[in-house]
Amino acid sequence: MKIYIIRHGETTSDVEKRYGGDYDDHLTEKGMNQSRQLADKLRGKGIQIIYHSSRIRATETAHILGNVLGAELKAVDDIRERNNYGILTGMLKSEALKKYPEEAEKLMADNLHHNVKGSENYESFKRRIMSAFGGILSDDSHETIAIISHSGPISCFVREYLKLGEFKHIGDCGFLEIEKNNKRLSIISLDNASLEQEHF
Repeated sequence: MKIYIIRHGETTSDVEKRYGGDYDDHLTEKGMNQSRQLADKLRGKGIQIIYHSSRIRATETAHILGNVLGAELKAVDDIRERNNYGILTGMLKSEALKKYPEEAEKLMADNLHHNVKGSENYESFKRRIMSAFGGILSDDSHETIAIISHSGPISCFVREYLKLGEFKHIGDCGFLEIEKNNKRLSIISLDNASLEQEHF
């Protein structure tokens, strides 16, 4: 089984420097173009189904890929981004620093294990991602699949499921190509993404 795990394209909150996370924003025009370029890159890879986060930016990316690749689309709510920012979600970062300095400081001190008011704690997020990705990967009815998610869930999957540490970088429409043999998962290649330590 071949698996492509993909991050969505550039979004409006990226450009506006907002706290995104669970914020439901759209792709920018650049993000749409990135998705079209990605679709061209994945043409001929035999992707049969695209599982995607229910958030608008991932759904828009999935529709662009699905139209080009002729793949079935399936929304999976539990591979959505972490509600990492709680009461700061959707706010301009500069505005949040003035309005909620203590909460913004918590994020700067530890972006993973913090208790920002109203946010989803890391352990809960990890359980959700491990279960959702595990469910998708246990279905062997397709030979080649794609999963379109967000940097948080993809990083969590690499960290906790594959045990390969942290990303150095995962860009807009960056992806991992993974091969599954029996239950063993191996990264074959990375595109617009790199790990702090290469394992392949």
